[in-house]
This record gives sequence, C-alpha cells and structure tokens, in this order.
Amino acid sequence: MKQYIAAFDVGTTAVKGVVVTTEGKVVYSSSINIDTIFQGEYKEQKPSDWYSAFCKISREFFKRGFKPTEFLGIVMSGQMQDLIMVDRELNPVDHAILYSDGRATREADEIIHLAGDERIKSCTGNHFDGSMPFAKLLWQKKNHHDCFAKAHKVLISAKDYCVTRLTGNFVTDATSAATAGLMDIHSKKWMSDWCDAVGISTDILPEILYADEKAGYVTHKAAHESGYAQDTPVYCGTGDAGATTLASGISRSGDYNINLGTSGWIACISDDALCKDGVFNLAAIQKNVYINVVPFLNAGNVHKWVSSMITPDELQGQKYDYAAKLLEASVPASNGLLVLPYLVGERFPVMDTHIKGCIVGATPETTKNDVVRACLEGVAFSIRYGIECIGKMPKSVSIIGGGAKERLWCQIISDILGQPVIAYENSEILPSVAISSCVMVGEGLWQDYSQLNAFLMKSGSYTAYQPCKENEQLYNAVYEKYKKVYPAVKTIYE
Repeated sequence: MKQYIAAFDVGTTAVKGVVVTTEGKVVYSSSINIDTIFQGEYKEQKPSDWYSAFCKISREFFKRGFKPTEFLGIVMSGQMQDLIMVDRELNPVDHAILYSDGRATREADEIIHLAGDERIKSCTGNHFDGSMPFAKLLWQKKNHHDCFAKAHKVLISAKDYCVTRLTGNFVTDATSAATAGLMDIHSKKWMSDWCDAVGISTDILPEILYADEKAGYVTHKAAHESGYAQDTPVYCGTGDAGATTLASGISRSGDYNINLGTSGWIACISDDALCKDGVFNLAAIQKNVYINVVPFLNAGNVHKWVSSMITPDELQGQKYDYAAKLLEASVPASNGLLVLPYLVGERFPVMDTHIKGCIVGATPETTKNDVVRACLEGVAFSIRYGIECIGKMPKSVSIIGGGAKERLWCQIISDILGQPVIAYENSEILPSVAISSCVMVGEGLWQDYSQLNAFLMKSGSYTAYQPCKENEQLYNAVYEKYKKVYPAVKTIYE
C-alpha cells in the first residue's frame, strides 16, 4: 500500500528530507549540509552535491525500514533564482550561480535597455537586476562561452536539477520561474522576444509547470542511484518561498505570514501582482494566485544582538534563555524606550543602506529588561509599518522561523498588530510537509489545498496568540512616536 510521500527541501545550507504519511504525520527526517564556493564576490554551489545529498537521505529512508514501493510520490522545494546549466546527459556544465550572486550587473543594464524598464516590471511584476538568472545567463554567454555552448538547458531552482536527474525531464515551477526575470507572471510563459534581443534561444529554457503537476517518473538509472522504485511519480514541486508560504497556512487574500529568521519577510496572498517599490511578486502554488513578498533585513539578528550584548560572557551559550528571563520581567512599551531596529540598514518599509540602529528615550531608570523588550518591539513596529505600506489589512497572521520560538515576542507582535497570531514552532520541516500536499492534490486524494491547514497541524506544534486590548491601545500610541524616529535620525547617516 502506498502510504508515504518523500518530501525534500534543497536549500542554500542543507538538503532536508522528510517522510510524511498521507495523513500529514512526519515519521522520519534527515539533513545534510551543503558547501558554498566563494570566489571573491561570486557565490556558487555544485549541483551534484544537491543530488548526492538527496540520494544519501533517500537511502537512509530505506535503511530505516520504509520500502520503495510504499511511496506515493516524490516532491521537492528548493532555493530559487539560481542559474544551473545542464548538458544533454543531465550533467552540470558549470557550477550553479546562486541567487545572491550579483555578478551580472552590466548584463542586467543591457537587458533593461533592450526590453525597457517599465515593460519588464509590468510583465514580470518585479524590478530587474544582476541577481536575476536571465542576466546571469547572458553573463555566461559573454564570459564563459565554452560552458554556454555545452548547455542544453538551464534550470532556475536547485530542486529542478534533482528532478531532472530523477526523471530526465527539464522543468521548473511557476514560483521559481517568476524569479528568472524572464517569465510573464500572468501568462506563465517565457518572454521569447527578450531572448531574441540578446541572441539566446528559448529552446534552452525549461518547461514551466505547476507544483502539483508531474514532472515525470523515476528512471531506471535514477532508481539505481536513489533507491526509489522505477516509475515512482516525481512532482514538479516549488521554489522555497512558495513552500514556505504554503507552510505558513496562508491561502487567501488578506492572509499574512511573517518569517522571523536572521533577516525576514512579510508575505501575503493576493489575486494579482502588487507593483510597489520593495515588493517582490511570485506566482503562488495555487493557480491564478500571487505571493507578494516584502523582505526586511532586521529580524532575528536584532534578537541575537541584544541577547548577546546583555548576557554575561560566562553565560553566552545560554544567551536566549537569559534574554527570555529578562523579557518575562519586562513591561509593555518598555517604560518609554524606543528602538529603531535597523542594525544593517533596511530594505522595507524604508530603503536605506546607510541607516543604523538607534535607541531613543533612555533614562537613569532604564533597565536591561527595557532594552531587550524595546528591541523586539522595534522589530514588531517595523513589521506593522511594512504591512501598512503593502496596503492590505490582515485577515489572519502566522509566524514561522526561529523567532517563532520566543513566545513573548509572538505576543508582542500580536499586540502591536492588533491581530490574532498563529506561531509554528517546527518551521525547519514545515515547508517539506506543506509541499507533500502537492502530491495529495496531484494524485487526486485532495480536490484542492483547502485541507492543508488540518494537514499541517498534524505535523507539529503551534501556538495561537490573542492581542491584549490594553496592550494594543498602549502600543497604538507608542507606534505613532516610533514612526517619527526614522525621519528624525536619517539625516545623521546620509
């Protein structure tokens, strides 16, 4: 009986794999770290490392007693906005150029000149720059012509390469393709005239599928390499932002997700791209649905900084526990202390690479408790400001990422937003669990994704927070003061 789904996330630091039952229970998980190659400002990885890690984790599944014939399907998410060039034998012709590699600035300017900045924005829904795979592909043509000549196809997401190795087919998903700088975000088709303008054939581009469409089936060769049964269905899967958004439980207009990693983002679901500065638009897993993503640079890094700063040297190994105890003794609004949390500049809700973090309102009575809480309140105020800049009132809010483990921070966010909040505490595996639902839909076990939230709840723990009305009113007044801090200090750093 086929009762399991093999779900993977091919990330920038690790490949994670989970075995999920068709009821949504995680019964095994494993992870293998991946190395990044740094050459000056270039950032690359070996695609073969991704596939090797995938095969090694898969064979762990079978050593644990899971049988190859018990898997309903294989599905993956992965880092997006990469450039992966592959020959006809499915081998990479060069290292993968990662999304954070901006080497193709000149090529991006050339493409903008040829296609037109406004047309690019209206078609792709996004600003165009040297991080886009289309610009990187032109860079390869100009600078690594031998490798470019060997390339049969290019892929956009790390998981695309693993899917190709499993099936022999060259595909990507609509979410990942939206990061290429080359897909019409509404029609989900490549802009062939842009390729023609720079002398690149569209034949080199992968087919665009939705996450719950089959990319193919495990080949005889791939079955030998990975251990899965030949002809096991392999689904297209999605880019990591699509998986994370799905894992956050947001599926309708007005649903918001806050990711509290080292940096973070706010993502919301809508029925169209949102053409505003600082907003990155993606095609969602669901058809005719869009993800509006607002990245912000300061989130968990602020928590880490203040925790390290106030913790004695001998207790640095327990700095978060030490900070949590101070938080428990703190009071809402931190006795008038305000923190502008822009430690590393900011991208949204303000775009300012020069701004620094600021502490405002310190007095002789200010305590460590106040400082810790004010820092986390500052991030929450920044999130509120970001949501207001997006311009859509929340109907629901969820939180994922490492910051979701700090319960008082989640309560602060609920109070400052004036919204109920659900915080997921096992975010490291939730995206893999979430994309398992693509197999459920693709195999016809679900009609759509309406059952997803119940599916996710079975996979791990979450906590629901309700705003405290008294705190909400207090924070509304403090927020008006907070918004005056950045205009008051920005000229100092210009």
